[in-house]
Amino acid sequence: MKVLVTGSTGNIGYYVVEELLKRDVKVKAAVTSLDKGKKIFANLQVELTALDFLKQETFSRALEGVSKIFLMRPPHLAKPKSDILPFLQEAKKMGVEQIVFVSLLGVEKNPVVPHRKIEVFIRELGFQYTFLRPSFFMQNLNTTHQDDILLRDELFMPVGKAKTSFVDTRDIAEVAAVCLTEEGHSNQAYTLTGVEGINYYKVASIMSEVL
Repeated sequence: MKVLVTGSTGNIGYYVVEELLKRDVKVKAAVTSLDKGKKIFANLQVELTALDFLKQETFSRALEGVSKIFLMRPPHLAKPKSDILPFLQEAKKMGVEQIVFVSLLGVEKNPVVPHRKIEVFIRELGFQYTFLRPSFFMQNLNTTHQDDILLRDELFMPVGKAKTSFVDTRDIAEVAAVCLTEEGHSNQAYTLTGVEGINYYKVASIMSEVL
């Protein structure tokens, strides 16, 4: 079995690569830059492949020998029918059996978001699938909101006292690896959250104490 990991240098994909290697799975890491990929995966035994969802000429080499895919939607691609569907169609032609797709919390109630449309495409094409629907990433606090915290000592967002069940991307990656390597997860959708819902006042209090 060989697994193609898309988004392999990202805050979920990299950990998926690590988790699969722990399970002695052959990994093909899809990257947009082979030079960057060589640096990031210098100490890991992975096969690198260039993949651009907007360039169909990159599909066949990336999919060669692959039986399963861990799929991430690049955030800047918002038109699934033109941006993602051609890749999925090529994957089906080349014999890919299973896709584990990182979708979105509550996507089953929201037909407008790209993730929902990608879920539909995966089902319609007849793949074995597992949809992971995570809550807000804990890592967003030290990436997306890093400057707010570091430079201005604040968390600024229009959420009031609403609570969020933050989930660690490393946990998402471990779930993905389980779904790719163990039986019983075909044609399932899993909502993934942290163990507790907390508001941003609590987040700010915890970070203030630690930092």
